[in-house]
Parts: sequence; structure tokens; C-alpha cells
Amino acid sequence: MHIDLPEKVDYILKKLQEQGFEAYAVGGCVRDALLGREPEDWDITTSAKPEQVKEIFRRTIDTGIQHGTVTVMMEKEGFEITTYRIDGNYEDGRHPTEVQFTSDLIEDLKRRDFTINAMAYNQDEGLVDAFDGAGDLTNGIIRCVGNPIERFSEDALRMLRAVRFAGQLDFQIEEETKQAIVKLCSNLEKISAERIRVELDKLLCSRRPDHLLTASKLGITGIVLPEFDRMLATGQNHPHHQYNVGIHTLKAIEHVHEQVEELEFDKKTLSLLSWTALLHDIGKPLTKTVDEEGIDHFYYHVPKSRNMAKDILKRLRWDNHTIDTVCRLVQYHDVNFSKKKGKMRRLMNEIGVEYMPDLFIIMKADILSQSMYMREEKLQNLQEAKKLFEEIRAAGDPVDLKMLEVNGVDLQEAGFPKGKLLGVILNGLLERVMEEPELNQKDILLALAKESWGKE
Repeated sequence: MHIDLPEKVDYILKKLQEQGFEAYAVGGCVRDALLGREPEDWDITTSAKPEQVKEIFRRTIDTGIQHGTVTVMMEKEGFEITTYRIDGNYEDGRHPTEVQFTSDLIEDLKRRDFTINAMAYNQDEGLVDAFDGAGDLTNGIIRCVGNPIERFSEDALRMLRAVRFAGQLDFQIEEETKQAIVKLCSNLEKISAERIRVELDKLLCSRRPDHLLTASKLGITGIVLPEFDRMLATGQNHPHHQYNVGIHTLKAIEHVHEQVEELEFDKKTLSLLSWTALLHDIGKPLTKTVDEEGIDHFYYHVPKSRNMAKDILKRLRWDNHTIDTVCRLVQYHDVNFSKKKGKMRRLMNEIGVEYMPDLFIIMKADILSQSMYMREEKLQNLQEAKKLFEEIRAAGDPVDLKMLEVNGVDLQEAGFPKGKLLGVILNGLLERVMEEPELNQKDILLALAKESWGKE
């Protein structure tokens, strides 16, 4: 089995071998190469100790030298080189209390999480696959190396990683590995919010984000995202819906992926919109009522969802930009658009022009995840709203203060005093031009200001 190694990786391996050490590309890069995917990073494992690696290569960085890892810089590119090691006891379910270097590659591979990540390769020996990772790749299986209870006891995050890999690769989790997750999933409480967030984000952005349902069945979301379990338990007996809240949410995420792929958006946008889809109805379980005819209603679920989304994103240590963007899209995902340009301009001002293209994606995904009842009418109305928005934007119609042809300085030069009144006047003028954009001319706006706010 042959893998085309990047030139710099092959150089590093050969350099280590020339000095009498073993060296291999290892882990995810080997897995991805066997799958025909372009690896994001190439990690290297070696029998050389960290200080020996530093002697061989001119430019190195001590990125994790206490655990045997040194980064070798080749021009501006860094490659992590880690000494074969055996991990000590994991007392906190996250980190080994100590590591012991070894000269045995197989001992190093034994400590890795899944068989598909426990393969090594160099050009001289080919593939080293002691745990049939290649077979599991062929069969689409996520399986722990050795005893899954031991692997998950060492690092509880591996349980969520199992589901994440299943989503990314469209694989199934092997039965014994699943049973171990069910038994030990409560240990995820020991894992930091940041590490949980990274894995959830990768799952939501994966080929199969619906594996979040797998995470629920195994007990994982009950620990890291219990709000999702409540959505799965909340039915929607209403003409506009055909799924419970949780399944509707998963369908919405899938329809977001379809649109993002079609528009060729970047991963950051996919992440933002996937989290928005996940959280857009998060407040429904807490707002559900049933009328006398047995129909379910979710009055005021939008503000509830927005507030809960903010709490969840903060809990997972998301940055402020992500929190603000997702919460804004959740807040307006159920908005009713007007066919009148004046009202559309006001909505553009309220929502923010820069958020509108993403909002249309979320709203379409939401509609496609509902029942067929009135679906075509909803999609048509949304398309007309999008067209109206694009017409207004193409025309350059003013929808915010930055687009007004006058500013505070102009008003002061016209005789208005500095202070809060300037803001009142500018907002009043914006209201006028959003209804009548042809008024957005400096002389006309100054005349309107003098007429309405008493300056002759």
C-alpha cells in the first residue's frame, strides 16, 4: 500500500532514519491519505527523544516537550514530531499523570483512540497497521484500540470524538465501543467546555450532522447538550410540522448544508449557520401549549430560543462575534417580510443588511424541514422577499445612518447644536428616506431638518 508523502514530510522521515532512528507519519494523516482525502496536518512519530530531534533539525519549537512533542519548522511550515510513548494513569479522565518514552512503535500505537487513527507509514516499510485500521476504514467502522472502557477512561472526550468521526466519515460505531460510551458518558462532565465545543462544531459541520441523534441515544447530549434531548422529546402536533422539534432541527441543519455547499461558502459560515439551525427552536420545549383541539402551539418561542442560544453558546465558550451573529439570526428566523419596499428597508435596518443573506438561508432551511402544508407558498414568499431585498441593495437605497447624505457635522454646520438632538434628527431623516429614498440628497435633508426641528 503506497501513500504519496509530501516532500517535506518525506525529508523529515529520511533525516531521522539517516541518524539511526525510526520515523513514521502517523494518525489522522495516514487515515485521510488512505481515504483519498487531503490531510490537513502531517504528524510524525519517532524513536528519537525530543532532545535528539532538536539536535538533528536546525529550527525547532518546544510545543509539548514534556509529552515528547517538538515542532520542526520547514520554511514557514511546522511539523509536530512526537517520541514513541506510553501514557501513565489518567486520574482526571483527560490527561496522563506522566508519560514514558519507549522504543517500540506498537506500544505507542496502542495508546491511540481508534483503530483508524492508529496506523503509521513510511516509504521504506509501508503501512504499519497492528489493529486493522485499514479494515475498519474499508468497512466504515469506528472501533477503539484495545479495550474501549480503558480508552474512554483515559480521555472521556474520545466518546464524543467517536460520534464526530462517525459524522465526518459517515461510519458506524462498533457495538462494544457504543456500549462503553453508554457506560462512561457521564465522565464527559470532566471535560472543558472548549474541548466539547470543538467536537460538537466538527460534528455539526460534518457530512452527517444527524449523528447528533447517535450522541443522544448513547447518552452524550444528556451531558453536553441536554437541551437537545428535550427537543427530541417535544412533539409538534400542528399542520405546519411533521417531526418532533429535535428531528425538525436536524433536518434544518441538513438543509443549511445543502445551501452552503451550493453557494460554496467557507467553513466559518457553515459553522455559524449550523449552530443557528441547531438553536433556532431550542426554546420550544419550554413554551409548548396544547389547545382544546389538541393542537400544539409555541407562543413566544423565538425570544426564549434567542436567550437560551446565548446561554448555551456562552457555556461552550464561543467568541462574542459568533454569539451575537447566531442570536441575531435566531431572533429573526420567524420574521414576516412585507412586500412593500419601505417596510423591507426598515427591516433591513433593524436586522442588519450584512445578516440578511444568512437569514434567508436559515428561513429556507426551516421551511424545508416543516410539513408540506403551504410549503410552496412559504418558499414563494421567501423568494419574493429575497428578490425585493436584492433590488433595494442593488439600488443603493439608504437603510442605515452610514448611507445618509448628511451627518452630524453637516447638521452642526447648518446651525444645530452638538448633543443628543443630532441623533434624533439623523434617525428622523433616516425614517423619511427609508420610505422615500429619492429624498436622500444633502440639500433636501438639511431643508427637512430645518423644517422639522426648527432651524430657519
